[in-house]
Amino acid sequence: MKQNKTSLWLIGVLLLSLMLAACSSGAVSEGETAVSTPEPTVEVVAEPTAEPEPAGISLTDALGNTIELDAPAQKIVSLAPSNTEVLFAIGAGSQVIGRDSVSDYPAEALAVADIGGGFGELAVETIVSLAPDLVLAADITPPEQVEALTDVGLTVFALPNPTDLPGMYENLRTVALLTGHEAETEALVADYEARVTAVTDIVATAEEKPLVFYEIDGTDANAPWTSGAGTFVDTLITMSGGSNVGAVLDGAWAQISVEELIAQNPDIIILGDFTWGGVTPEDVAARESWGDLTAVQNSAVYTFDDNLVSRPGPRLVEGLENMAALLHPDLFE
Repeated sequence: MKQNKTSLWLIGVLLLSLMLAACSSGAVSEGETAVSTPEPTVEVVAEPTAEPEPAGISLTDALGNTIELDAPAQKIVSLAPSNTEVLFAIGAGSQVIGRDSVSDYPAEALAVADIGGGFGELAVETIVSLAPDLVLAADITPPEQVEALTDVGLTVFALPNPTDLPGMYENLRTVALLTGHEAETEALVADYEARVTAVTDIVATAEEKPLVFYEIDGTDANAPWTSGAGTFVDTLITMSGGSNVGAVLDGAWAQISVEELIAQNPDIIILGDFTWGGVTPEDVAARESWGDLTAVQNSAVYTFDDNLVSRPGPRLVEGLENMAALLHPDLFE
Protein backbone atom coordinates (compact mmCIF):
# COMPACT_ATOMS: atom_id res chain seq x y z
CA MET A 1 0.00 0.00 0.00
CA LYS A 2 2.85 2.25 0.84
CA GLN A 3 4.38 1.63 -2.61
CA ASN A 4 1.13 2.43 -4.35
CA LYS A 5 0.89 5.74 -2.54
CA THR A 6 4.42 6.64 -3.65
CA SER A 7 3.61 5.83 -7.26
CA LEU A 8 0.57 7.98 -7.23
CA TRP A 9 2.56 10.88 -5.82
CA LEU A 10 5.18 10.54 -8.58
CA ILE A 11 2.50 10.44 -11.23
CA GLY A 12 0.96 13.64 -9.79
CA VAL A 13 4.29 15.47 -9.81
CA LEU A 14 4.87 14.43 -13.41
CA LEU A 15 1.47 15.67 -14.52
CA LEU A 16 2.02 18.98 -12.76
CA SER A 17 5.36 19.40 -14.55
CA LEU A 18 3.76 18.77 -17.93
CA MET A 19 1.05 21.32 -17.23
CA LEU A 20 3.60 23.97 -16.23
CA ALA A 21 5.62 23.30 -19.37
CA ALA A 22 2.55 23.69 -21.52
CA CYS A 23 1.69 27.01 -19.90
CA SER A 24 5.15 28.39 -20.40
CA SER A 25 5.59 27.21 -24.02
CA GLY A 26 4.47 30.61 -25.37
CA ALA A 27 6.95 32.57 -23.28
CA VAL A 28 10.00 34.16 -24.94
CA SER A 29 13.17 32.48 -23.85
CA GLU A 30 16.14 34.53 -22.69
CA GLY A 31 18.16 35.90 -25.55
CA GLU A 32 15.28 35.90 -28.07
CA THR A 33 13.75 39.10 -29.49
CA ALA A 34 10.05 39.56 -29.27
CA VAL A 35 8.38 40.36 -32.56
CA SER A 36 5.26 42.46 -32.20
CA THR A 37 2.70 43.17 -34.89
CA PRO A 38 2.76 46.95 -35.66
CA GLU A 39 -0.36 48.89 -35.11
CA PRO A 40 -1.87 50.07 -38.42
CA THR A 41 -0.91 53.71 -39.17
CA VAL A 42 -3.39 56.35 -40.29
CA GLU A 43 -2.06 58.75 -42.93
CA VAL A 44 -2.87 62.35 -42.09
CA VAL A 45 -3.74 64.32 -45.20
CA ALA A 46 -3.36 68.08 -44.84
CA GLU A 47 -6.35 70.13 -45.72
CA PRO A 48 -5.78 72.16 -48.94
CA THR A 49 -4.66 75.70 -48.18
CA ALA A 50 -7.16 78.26 -49.35
CA GLU A 51 -5.94 80.89 -51.79
CA PRO A 52 -5.28 84.17 -49.97
CA GLU A 53 -7.80 86.86 -50.59
CA PRO A 54 -6.39 89.61 -52.84
CA ALA A 55 -5.42 92.71 -50.92
CA GLY A 56 -7.53 95.76 -51.51
CA ILE A 57 -6.17 98.82 -53.32
CA SER A 58 -6.26 102.29 -51.79
CA LEU A 59 -4.72 105.24 -53.65
CA THR A 60 -5.08 109.02 -53.60
CA ASP A 61 -5.52 110.59 -57.02
CA ALA A 62 -4.51 113.95 -58.49
CA LEU A 63 -7.68 115.58 -57.16
CA GLY A 64 -6.91 114.49 -53.60
CA ASN A 65 -9.62 111.83 -53.57
CA THR A 66 -8.88 108.44 -52.03
CA ILE A 67 -10.00 105.65 -54.33
CA GLU A 68 -10.51 102.12 -53.01
CA LEU A 69 -10.86 98.91 -55.01
CA ASP A 70 -11.38 95.41 -53.63
CA ALA A 71 -9.23 94.01 -56.47
CA PRO A 72 -7.57 95.26 -59.68
CA ALA A 73 -10.08 96.80 -62.06
CA GLN A 74 -11.19 94.60 -64.96
CA LYS A 75 -13.61 96.96 -66.76
CA ILE A 76 -12.03 100.35 -67.39
CA VAL A 77 -13.16 103.50 -69.18
CA SER A 78 -10.40 105.93 -70.24
CA LEU A 79 -11.16 109.64 -70.51
CA ALA A 80 -7.88 110.77 -72.15
CA PRO A 81 -5.66 109.53 -75.00
CA SER A 82 -2.61 109.47 -72.74
CA ASN A 83 -4.48 107.19 -70.32
CA THR A 84 -5.52 104.89 -73.15
CA GLU A 85 -1.93 104.62 -74.35
CA VAL A 86 -0.74 103.87 -70.82
CA LEU A 87 -3.33 101.11 -70.39
CA PHE A 88 -2.39 99.37 -73.63
CA ALA A 89 1.35 99.81 -73.04
CA ILE A 90 1.30 98.06 -69.65
CA GLY A 91 -0.77 95.12 -70.91
CA ALA A 92 -4.22 96.20 -69.71
CA GLY A 93 -5.68 96.86 -73.16
CA SER A 94 -8.11 93.95 -72.95
CA GLN A 95 -9.57 95.51 -69.79
CA VAL A 96 -10.48 98.77 -71.56
CA ILE A 97 -14.21 98.82 -72.37
CA GLY A 98 -14.57 102.52 -73.22
CA ARG A 99 -12.35 105.36 -74.44
CA ASP A 100 -12.68 109.05 -75.24
CA SER A 101 -13.17 110.21 -78.82
CA VAL A 102 -9.58 111.44 -79.21
CA SER A 103 -7.96 108.15 -78.20
CA ASP A 104 -6.65 106.78 -81.50
CA TYR A 105 -3.54 104.86 -80.45
CA PRO A 106 -2.80 102.03 -80.57
CA ALA A 107 -4.97 100.87 -83.46
CA GLU A 108 -6.67 98.33 -81.17
CA ALA A 109 -8.12 101.21 -79.15
CA LEU A 110 -10.35 102.17 -82.07
CA ALA A 111 -12.33 98.97 -81.58
CA VAL A 112 -13.29 100.05 -78.04
CA ALA A 113 -16.58 101.84 -77.40
CA ASP A 114 -16.40 105.62 -77.96
CA ILE A 115 -17.85 107.44 -74.94
CA GLY A 116 -17.32 111.01 -76.19
CA GLY A 117 -15.28 113.49 -74.23
CA GLY A 118 -12.03 114.83 -75.62
CA PHE A 119 -13.13 118.20 -76.88
CA GLY A 120 -16.82 117.41 -76.45
CA GLU A 121 -19.31 116.15 -73.90
CA LEU A 122 -19.10 112.77 -72.25
CA ALA A 123 -21.85 110.25 -72.96
CA VAL A 124 -22.55 109.58 -69.29
CA GLU A 125 -25.44 107.21 -70.02
CA THR A 126 -23.20 105.13 -72.29
CA ILE A 127 -20.52 104.96 -69.60
CA VAL A 128 -23.06 103.87 -66.98
CA SER A 129 -24.40 101.18 -69.32
CA LEU A 130 -20.89 99.73 -69.65
CA ALA A 131 -20.81 99.20 -65.84
CA PRO A 132 -17.09 99.98 -65.41
CA ASP A 133 -15.38 99.25 -62.12
CA LEU A 134 -12.95 102.12 -62.81
CA VAL A 135 -13.03 105.33 -64.82
CA LEU A 136 -9.54 106.72 -65.48
CA ALA A 137 -9.54 110.51 -65.78
CA ALA A 138 -6.64 112.88 -66.47
CA ASP A 139 -5.50 116.42 -65.77
CA ILE A 140 -7.31 117.58 -68.92
CA THR A 141 -10.62 116.04 -67.80
CA PRO A 142 -12.97 118.90 -66.82
CA PRO A 143 -13.90 118.75 -63.10
CA GLU A 144 -17.60 118.86 -63.93
CA GLN A 145 -17.24 115.66 -65.97
CA VAL A 146 -15.57 113.91 -63.05
CA GLU A 147 -18.35 115.13 -60.76
CA ALA A 148 -21.05 113.93 -63.15
CA LEU A 149 -19.57 110.43 -63.06
CA THR A 150 -19.09 110.25 -59.30
CA ASP A 151 -22.62 111.53 -58.80
CA VAL A 152 -23.98 108.39 -60.46
CA GLY A 153 -21.84 106.17 -58.24
CA LEU A 154 -18.88 105.42 -60.52
CA THR A 155 -15.32 105.11 -59.21
CA VAL A 156 -13.16 107.75 -60.88
CA PHE A 157 -9.38 108.00 -60.52
CA ALA A 158 -7.64 111.11 -61.88
CA LEU A 159 -4.01 110.65 -62.95
CA PRO A 160 -1.69 113.61 -62.32
CA ASN A 161 -0.13 115.46 -65.25
CA PRO A 162 3.57 114.51 -65.23
CA THR A 163 6.16 117.21 -65.89
CA ASP A 164 9.09 114.90 -66.59
CA LEU A 165 9.83 111.34 -67.63
CA PRO A 166 10.15 110.00 -64.05
CA GLY A 167 6.68 111.41 -63.42
CA MET A 168 5.40 109.56 -66.48
CA TYR A 169 6.96 106.34 -65.18
CA GLU A 170 5.14 106.80 -61.87
CA ASN A 171 1.85 107.14 -63.74
CA LEU A 172 2.58 103.82 -65.43
CA ARG A 173 3.18 102.22 -62.04
CA THR A 174 -0.01 103.71 -60.60
CA VAL A 175 -2.15 102.38 -63.44
CA ALA A 176 -0.34 99.03 -63.16
CA LEU A 177 -1.38 98.78 -59.50
CA LEU A 178 -4.97 99.70 -60.35
CA THR A 179 -5.16 97.07 -63.08
CA GLY A 180 -2.92 94.26 -61.79
CA HIS A 181 0.05 94.58 -64.15
CA GLU A 182 2.91 95.52 -61.82
CA ALA A 183 5.50 92.98 -63.00
CA GLU A 184 5.30 93.71 -66.73
CA THR A 185 5.20 97.45 -66.03
CA GLU A 186 8.47 97.34 -64.10
CA ALA A 187 10.07 95.58 -67.07
CA LEU A 188 8.58 98.22 -69.39
CA VAL A 189 9.90 101.11 -67.30
CA ALA A 190 13.35 99.54 -67.22
CA ASP A 191 13.30 99.34 -71.02
CA TYR A 192 12.23 102.99 -71.33
CA GLU A 193 14.95 104.12 -68.93
CA ALA A 194 17.57 102.24 -70.95
CA ARG A 195 16.36 103.82 -74.21
CA VAL A 196 16.44 107.31 -72.70
CA THR A 197 19.94 106.77 -71.35
CA ALA A 198 21.09 105.59 -74.79
CA VAL A 199 19.85 108.85 -76.34
CA THR A 200 21.26 111.19 -73.72
CA ASP A 201 24.62 109.43 -73.79
CA ILE A 202 24.84 109.94 -77.55
CA VAL A 203 23.79 113.60 -77.61
CA ALA A 204 26.26 114.32 -74.81
CA THR A 205 28.98 113.86 -77.44
CA ALA A 206 27.52 116.54 -79.75
CA GLU A 207 29.78 119.50 -80.41
CA GLU A 208 26.96 121.99 -80.98
CA LYS A 209 23.52 122.65 -79.49
CA PRO A 210 21.10 123.83 -82.22
CA LEU A 211 18.45 126.46 -81.52
CA VAL A 212 15.02 124.92 -82.11
CA PHE A 213 11.63 126.48 -82.79
CA TYR A 214 8.72 124.11 -82.16
CA GLU A 215 5.52 125.32 -83.84
CA ILE A 216 2.23 124.29 -82.26
CA ASP A 217 -0.06 126.50 -84.33
CA GLY A 218 1.10 128.73 -87.17
CA THR A 219 -2.32 129.95 -88.27
CA ASP A 220 -1.11 133.49 -87.55
CA ALA A 221 2.30 133.52 -89.24
CA ASN A 222 3.15 136.82 -87.51
CA ALA A 223 2.51 135.36 -84.04
CA PRO A 224 2.71 131.54 -84.09
CA TRP A 225 2.11 129.51 -80.96
CA THR A 226 4.99 127.62 -79.44
CA SER A 227 5.92 125.74 -76.28
CA GLY A 228 7.45 127.57 -73.32
CA ALA A 229 9.67 126.44 -70.47
CA GLY A 230 8.65 123.50 -68.30
CA THR A 231 6.64 121.65 -70.96
CA PHE A 232 7.49 118.24 -72.33
CA VAL A 233 8.38 119.87 -75.65
CA ASP A 234 10.92 122.06 -73.85
CA THR A 235 12.19 119.11 -71.80
CA LEU A 236 12.61 116.81 -74.80
CA ILE A 237 14.35 119.50 -76.89
CA THR A 238 16.83 119.98 -74.05
CA MET A 239 17.32 116.24 -73.55
CA SER A 240 17.85 115.90 -77.30
CA GLY A 241 20.77 118.30 -77.14
CA GLY A 242 19.04 121.48 -78.31
CA SER A 243 17.86 124.87 -77.02
CA ASN A 244 14.19 125.84 -77.14
CA VAL A 245 13.35 129.23 -78.69
CA GLY A 246 10.15 129.34 -76.62
CA ALA A 247 11.98 129.00 -73.29
CA VAL A 248 12.30 132.80 -73.10
CA LEU A 249 8.52 133.28 -73.20
CA ASP A 250 6.11 133.46 -70.28
CA GLY A 251 3.71 130.56 -69.96
CA ALA A 252 3.67 126.95 -71.02
CA TRP A 253 2.09 127.84 -74.34
CA ALA A 254 2.64 131.28 -75.80
CA GLN A 255 2.71 133.26 -79.02
CA ILE A 256 5.99 134.58 -80.31
CA SER A 257 6.25 137.58 -82.61
CA VAL A 258 7.83 137.06 -85.98
CA GLU A 259 10.29 139.83 -85.05
CA GLU A 260 11.45 137.86 -81.98
CA LEU A 261 11.67 134.71 -84.09
CA ILE A 262 13.83 136.47 -86.67
CA ALA A 263 16.02 137.90 -83.90
CA GLN A 264 16.62 134.45 -82.42
CA ASN A 265 16.97 132.90 -85.91
CA PRO A 266 16.51 129.19 -85.13
CA ASP A 267 18.70 126.54 -86.72
CA ILE A 268 15.83 124.05 -86.85
CA ILE A 269 12.05 124.43 -87.12
CA ILE A 270 9.85 121.51 -86.05
CA LEU A 271 6.21 121.57 -87.18
CA GLY A 272 4.03 120.01 -84.53
CA ASP A 273 1.01 121.54 -86.28
CA PHE A 274 1.54 119.13 -89.15
CA THR A 275 -0.34 116.55 -87.08
CA TRP A 276 -3.58 118.50 -86.77
CA GLY A 277 -3.18 121.30 -89.30
CA GLY A 278 -1.23 119.62 -92.09
CA VAL A 279 1.39 122.41 -92.13
CA THR A 280 4.39 121.53 -94.33
CA PRO A 281 7.92 122.94 -94.82
CA GLU A 282 6.73 124.42 -98.14
CA ASP A 283 4.01 126.34 -96.27
CA VAL A 284 6.63 127.79 -93.94
CA ALA A 285 8.97 128.80 -96.76
CA ALA A 286 6.10 130.68 -98.40
CA ARG A 287 5.40 132.84 -95.36
CA GLU A 288 6.31 136.49 -95.56
CA SER A 289 9.52 137.32 -93.66
CA TRP A 290 10.31 133.64 -92.93
CA GLY A 291 12.50 133.08 -95.96
CA ASP A 292 15.60 134.61 -94.36
CA LEU A 293 15.57 132.29 -91.35
CA THR A 294 18.58 129.97 -91.17
CA ALA A 295 16.33 126.91 -90.74
CA VAL A 296 14.38 127.75 -93.91
CA GLN A 297 17.49 128.51 -95.97
CA ASN A 298 19.13 125.25 -94.88
CA SER A 299 15.96 123.20 -95.44
CA ALA A 300 15.99 122.30 -91.75
CA VAL A 301 12.20 122.50 -91.37
CA TYR A 302 10.66 119.18 -90.39
CA THR A 303 7.19 117.77 -89.84
CA PHE A 304 6.67 115.94 -86.55
CA ASP A 305 4.02 113.81 -84.86
CA ASP A 306 2.90 116.16 -82.10
CA ASN A 307 1.23 113.30 -80.23
CA LEU A 308 4.70 112.03 -79.30
CA VAL A 309 5.39 115.12 -77.19
CA SER A 310 1.98 116.51 -76.25
CA ARG A 311 0.47 113.35 -74.77
CA PRO A 312 2.07 112.63 -71.37
CA GLY A 313 2.23 108.90 -71.95
CA PRO A 314 4.69 106.15 -72.87
CA ARG A 315 5.32 107.41 -76.41
CA LEU A 316 7.28 110.35 -74.97
CA VAL A 317 10.30 108.07 -75.14
CA GLU A 318 9.75 107.60 -78.87
CA GLY A 319 9.33 111.38 -79.16
CA LEU A 320 12.73 111.88 -77.53
CA GLU A 321 14.37 109.41 -79.90
CA ASN A 322 12.82 111.02 -83.00
CA MET A 323 13.63 114.55 -81.90
CA ALA A 324 17.25 113.70 -81.10
CA ALA A 325 17.61 112.21 -84.58
CA LEU A 326 16.32 115.47 -86.12
CA LEU A 327 18.65 117.65 -84.07
CA HIS A 328 21.74 115.46 -84.50
CA PRO A 329 21.28 113.31 -87.61
CA ASP A 330 25.00 112.66 -87.86
CA LEU A 331 24.97 110.94 -84.47
CA PHE A 332 21.98 108.69 -85.25
CA GLU A 333 22.83 107.40 -88.72
